Amino acid sequence: MTEQAHRNAGVPHWRREEQLSGPILAPVRSWLLDDGSLTQHLLDTGKEFSLERWHQRWEAPRPDERRLLRMPLKELAMVRQIVMRLDDKAVVYARSVFPASTLDGPLLRLRRLHNKSLGAFLFSRPDMRRSPFQVALLAGNDAYLPQSLHQHNEAWARRSCFAVAAKPILVSEVFLEDFPRWKSATPLHRSRRGQVSATIGRFRS
Repeated sequence: MTEQAHRNAGVPHWRREEQLSGPILAPVRSWLLDDGSLTQHLLDTGKEFSLERWHQRWEAPRPDERRLLRMPLKELAMVRQIVMRLDDKAVVYARSVFPASTLDGPLLRLRRLHNKSLGAFLFSRPDMRRSPFQVALLAGNDAYLPQSLHQHNEAWARRSCFAVAAKPILVSEVFLEDFPRWKSATPLHRSRRGQVSATIGRFRS
């Protein structure tokens, strides 16, 4: 299937970092491949941060999501779509996929995130692990984006699998036109997650 066909179907052409040439990633590497807390980075801008849940329900995940999560064919997932805003401007669209088998025991609380930050929970967990990113460059009107978030410019997207208590969660994020890019020489990597500001606690479930 061609990349255009992927776009028409609303399935991004996800690629591993090493599949993209250096010049393509160089201008965006500092923020696109930063594996620290995105919520914390947005809070650090000093602008008013808010999170709005647009969608949360049980459904069949997309085939590529099912493969990444190694889910049995008939297992359902809780799919959650949210928008992060700064000063009321949409800056990030995120889609999270929770296999039914993930949402029990210590992770049962994730069924009731509502307008809380998933990242705040994940980065508070000392046992959290995160896979390398897959990235994609989307057309501004890509079907993967809700229509109300369509824009003139292309948008970078990334996804990775988190594991907490050895249970997987897939998180995909699309960075919109108003997202504040940074060029920090010392990004907030997950190795520092224990130092994440207590401010993030306001957005925990």
